[in-house]
Amino acid sequence: MMSVAVMKMGLVLSTMAMLTNWMSQTLPRLVGLDQTGARPGTSEKYISVVYPGQDEGWQLFGSVSDVGGKCVCRLLAPPLNHCRTEPRYTRFRQLAEHVQNVSRYLEMFDWQTSRDLQHIRAMEQKIMGVEMRVKTALSHPHTVTEKVLQDLEQSLLECVPLRLVLARFRSEVLKVEVLKREMESVSLSLGQEQTHTYSSVQQLEQKEMQLQSRLHTCASSIGCGKLMGIGNPVTIRSFGSRFGSWMMDSMISSSDERVWWMDGYFKGKRVFEYRSLRDFTTGHNFVVHQLPHPWSGTGHVVYNGSLYYNKHQSNVIVRYHLHSRSVLTQHTLSQAAYNNTFPYSWGGSSDIDLMADESGLWAVYTTLTHGGNLVLGRLDPVTLELLQSWDTGFPKRSAGEAFIVCGSLYVTDSHLNGAKIHFIYHTESHMYEYTHIPFHNQYSHISMMDYNPREKALYAWNNGHQVIYNITLLQEVKTFSDV
Repeated sequence: MMSVAVMKMGLVLSTMAMLTNWMSQTLPRLVGLDQTGARPGTSEKYISVVYPGQDEGWQLFGSVSDVGGKCVCRLLAPPLNHCRTEPRYTRFRQLAEHVQNVSRYLEMFDWQTSRDLQHIRAMEQKIMGVEMRVKTALSHPHTVTEKVLQDLEQSLLECVPLRLVLARFRSEVLKVEVLKREMESVSLSLGQEQTHTYSSVQQLEQKEMQLQSRLHTCASSIGCGKLMGIGNPVTIRSFGSRFGSWMMDSMISSSDERVWWMDGYFKGKRVFEYRSLRDFTTGHNFVVHQLPHPWSGTGHVVYNGSLYYNKHQSNVIVRYHLHSRSVLTQHTLSQAAYNNTFPYSWGGSSDIDLMADESGLWAVYTTLTHGGNLVLGRLDPVTLELLQSWDTGFPKRSAGEAFIVCGSLYVTDSHLNGAKIHFIYHTESHMYEYTHIPFHNQYSHISMMDYNPREKALYAWNNGHQVIYNITLLQEVKTFSDV
């Protein structure tokens, strides 16, 4: 009874500690949003998540401060000691102190019992000796002398302390009965609190799911804007070789939480699929797709349940359906260079780079006709036919990487340390501009950088490390007077 109660106490207390850590640390990282607030003097649109109070739970709301500005998703976690104000937490602490006091008493009682048992065993031998002497005296009265009587009296005196030991045992038995009733009460209380705790955990999990759903809605409602800044990289995992690609589904309406990981840039055929970002981080719960055709480069993308990649040593784009594990479409990107003819500055057969934004599927490539300049083409995601293309005028070999946000192509000037966004091409206006948007190249060699419009973040493969960059978009907020 006592050991079971102590085990229950440890289980419930550890559960409370895990809940405290989860609410204060894991949840903010899970949703992938930073806690950057509005800068003074700027006009910003906020779509925020706040924790207003103990009884209200996680809530989501939006507000607009002025026309123009940037959209920021913001998450504020509850205080680190929030759970300590809960009545159940206080009750658990009281129960823990009570159990600790009981445990100390039991340790002392165990020590006293061991000592008394040793004393009883010693007395047992003396009592047996006295018993034998008495029997002998009764059987042979003529042998009883004054010395024999003196020895017998001394032996009886040595057994007198045994009465004190037995009296102490009777007292301890009463204490054990009281202790037993107390432990039964503690066990009952723990069972009730454990039931309440599990119920609270389930409610918290439901709130987390609701929060994630509303955050995705929030991110989708931000809409398009101009890239203004790139946050510090967050390393999700360090796994694989120097070159590779990893991604989540880029379609905004998708609710798919799977992660795909493709190591290397030359003749690879194995695609690792993880059930969630958390599973990818820990390396658990994955399956492996064996592609029918090997890939070239690292410019792959998952869009609406299909993996799009460049077939090895060709300018053929392959659409591989991840659910049915079959190739749905293959289509040649006409005149596109391949096989390291016009790669990015880091090489790696990166001639054709597939990507997606809010409006659909795209390809970055070049041709001999365009003199090696970056060409941005919009693709039909079903047939893979080229719908429209733009000659950006920027030499592809001078680009470290490129990604597209809201129909504008952003080009880095290097894949090494000191890299920055250097060039932007806007498809809507057919205009380009030079810019300076720095970002931290933490591991010194980027071989893949793609924008995920659903997550509003950049995914990168940096020297064997899979990282995520949060971004800041400048978006005009229209009022009724603008409509």
